[in-house]
Amino acid sequence: MPRSDDRSTDRGLPSRIVAHIHRDVPLVLLDATLILIAYLVPLALRFEGEVPADYWASFWLLFPAIGGIHLACNLLFGLYGEMWRYASVEEARRVALAGIVAGGLVIMGVMLLPDRPLPLSVVMLGAILALIGFGTVRFQSRLFAFKRRTEPEEQHRVLLVGAGQAGAMVSKDLRTNRHLGLRPVGFVDDDPRKIGLALQEVRVLGPREAIPSLVERLRVDQVLLTIPSATSEVVRDVAALCEQADVTLKVLPSVRDIMGGKVAARDIRDLRIEDLLGRSQADIDLEAVASFLRGRRVLVTGAGGSIGAEICRQVAALDPAALTLLDHDETHLHDVLTELEGDVPIETTLVDIRDRERVIRAMMRHRPQVVFHAAAHKHVPLLEIHPEEAVLTNVMGTANVVDAAVAAHAERFVLISTDKAVKPVSVMGASKRLAEQIARSALGNGSIFCAVRFGNVLGSRGSVIPTMFRQIARGGPVTVTHPAMSRYFMSIQEAVELVLQAAALAEGGEVFTLEMGEPVNILDMAKRIIRLSGRVPGKDVQISITGARPGEKLVEDVIDPDEELLSSAHPDIMVSRPVPPSRSALHAAIGELDVMVRDGRTGDLADRIKAVALGLPVPLDAEAAS
Repeated sequence: MPRSDDRSTDRGLPSRIVAHIHRDVPLVLLDATLILIAYLVPLALRFEGEVPADYWASFWLLFPAIGGIHLACNLLFGLYGEMWRYASVEEARRVALAGIVAGGLVIMGVMLLPDRPLPLSVVMLGAILALIGFGTVRFQSRLFAFKRRTEPEEQHRVLLVGAGQAGAMVSKDLRTNRHLGLRPVGFVDDDPRKIGLALQEVRVLGPREAIPSLVERLRVDQVLLTIPSATSEVVRDVAALCEQADVTLKVLPSVRDIMGGKVAARDIRDLRIEDLLGRSQADIDLEAVASFLRGRRVLVTGAGGSIGAEICRQVAALDPAALTLLDHDETHLHDVLTELEGDVPIETTLVDIRDRERVIRAMMRHRPQVVFHAAAHKHVPLLEIHPEEAVLTNVMGTANVVDAAVAAHAERFVLISTDKAVKPVSVMGASKRLAEQIARSALGNGSIFCAVRFGNVLGSRGSVIPTMFRQIARGGPVTVTHPAMSRYFMSIQEAVELVLQAAALAEGGEVFTLEMGEPVNILDMAKRIIRLSGRVPGKDVQISITGARPGEKLVEDVIDPDEELLSSAHPDIMVSRPVPPSRSALHAAIGELDVMVRDGRTGDLADRIKAVALGLPVPLDAEAAS
């Protein structure tokens, strides 16, 4: 076996040598040709094409030596046997050294020969030209490949909206990285002082109202909004102008989504419904939130839901001592667990908050210092049909979690509530108002309890916007319950950031209401979503008015007029501190609802929970209810 291996090795060595020769001989011959041209051209130019016979004879006599010196130096410095496609600075350095050493030797040799057989200027220029030739040959694949990569066949003409710092960064990036296939042809900006000026060699051509005419005149393929701080009004206006011009609109992320304050072409993304419906982004005191959570044990109920999962993601990034995810849905719990990264110890607890004993055991086992209670049923029409589910989860479940947090001596408890809890007309809103009262009733137990209210969250599971997109994908119709129906919207990320900010501000007993901006008309939103999907409302996709459903308000209330507003340290967070309910009355009310559920008396349950939440007298005494 060894001898067989040796024989195979011996047979392989000559074949490899032959392969090397076969590969390198063309390059050697090309180098020899370059050397000949490099020295011959200066000689011919030196004498304007009429080379004296003695110089001509000396040239041909010395050329084999000159060529041999150059080729030997090329071999010595490793200019053969390389994959020059991947050459770097090190290879370029070796090319330069080979040319310099060879040129120096040739010049010295000619100077030492008697009678100077060739003009020194010819030899020096020939050495330089040979060096340039060697480098060009070896790096031509890199140069040509770069050219192909940076100059694609199709260049999309881009009109940039916003001649500010972000616009300058993006314009420079597009011109530098031509392989992206985007060529900036102009800016539009509403500042009249900028019109006519050039930014990064791209001229400001007019205000944004000029977009349609510029698109036609400049044959623009794409409009790019380069204003990360653009309000929804600006985005909607630009989107309408682009729709009028029949051109695609792309945007940059908001300021909060841009890392390090720098933007680049890679940040460009498609227009989203959040851009059309959103508001000016709130500023968050991240350091205050981080110091509040850093080094603390945190537990999140409903961790698999849209809000709960985002709370988990943001908390995990703020260096807590431990993070516990509690949910009754193992699929959603698994999904959020796979998204969380980092060194934070993360544990899961598969528990239904309706199971009082198991919730208390879980809380005692993990001993959280901060509890975010996001577990809840939230769909208004379904809870009108199944009010017992609202009682069991939103009311009784909250009572279980509150009692468990008190037993575990949690420092802070944050209830995720809703604007539907203000003067509730739905089972869902009434159940969340009762949940708020349950949390406030726990004051005085050594823990800080607070609630945070906000409206609809863009893109949350089962919310109106994903539903509309699914209806559009099926060809319609898109259903709207009432032409005057309006709702407050905010992104999941911003809602949770403000939840964390409110939690850091809490002193006990507050209800924090997040500033939601202006309500959005659902019919107008449906039309925008249809247009965003590349279709025409009423033509490609119909809109169907179905009528308001039970438990729906045309416009949700944000502030309860019966609750006195207090000043807040954050401009986008409003605070009230309602009077804590009577514990005995609350216990009686919850007991009554529990009895009605257990007895199956669900026919009157929806009306009863709304009446209890609004503070109407409870007919049964606490003793009978229990």
